[in-house]
Amino acid sequence: MKIINFRVNKKSIFHFSLVAILLIFCMFTVSFGMEHYYKLDFSTGIVTASQLNVRSGPGIGYKVVTVVNKNEYIRVFAGVGDWYIVQVEGDYIGAVKKDYVKAIYPSGTLGNTTSNNKNTSTKTANSTMNNDEKEIFDLINKQRTSSGLSALKLDNEVQRVARIKAQDIVDNNYFSHNSPTYGSPFDMLKSFKILYQTAGENIAANSNNNATVTAWMNSSGHKANILNSSFNYTGVGVVNSPQYGKIYVQLFIGK
Repeated sequence: MKIINFRVNKKSIFHFSLVAILLIFCMFTVSFGMEHYYKLDFSTGIVTASQLNVRSGPGIGYKVVTVVNKNEYIRVFAGVGDWYIVQVEGDYIGAVKKDYVKAIYPSGTLGNTTSNNKNTSTKTANSTMNNDEKEIFDLINKQRTSSGLSALKLDNEVQRVARIKAQDIVDNNYFSHNSPTYGSPFDMLKSFKILYQTAGENIAANSNNNATVTAWMNSSGHKANILNSSFNYTGVGVVNSPQYGKIYVQLFIGK
């Protein structure tokens, strides 16, 4: 079973990302002199090596900060010589050798599904909850009300986006908050013109609804999303997965 949570304030992530990228670029200026960064025509890549070291700078002399595995998706910001500046799961920012990253070019812009899964996603985008989604919705609100919080309200558009994201995970065979089709949860909400003050996302791969919510509640990050008093609307997507049984996506927003 896999579960991941994602939660941050829009302003916080913008400021963090800006500061981080500026610090990295400043470091490159000091260390590499004339080796400037260059822009790329893609923002998502897939790892082709069995394991790929993410280093603190663009060179083998820099320390390894984390490792990503084959077929994992990573966010790519820019190039520096033979290296890419990337963000990987766990919010690590570093540099990887570009020879081991394949560029992913989604067909269409953000907010549109790829041509290969357009019909499937349209079919699953109905805002009416299926039985699994309704059970997850009720279980989550039971956790909130038992903790003295207000129950989340269903937002039909957020519900639609959550189901599209769940189907995208199945169709493109990945398990991450960053979609090769739609980008981050925040990118996706924005592309579907959903307004919010704060937002978060929980995802899981499981075959049982109760077990999924129990696992979320046993994880501090997922639990924090579920019991976040700044969230007042939600949408839940549950679709069948040949690999995991079911894929679960719950989006939270505060407005």
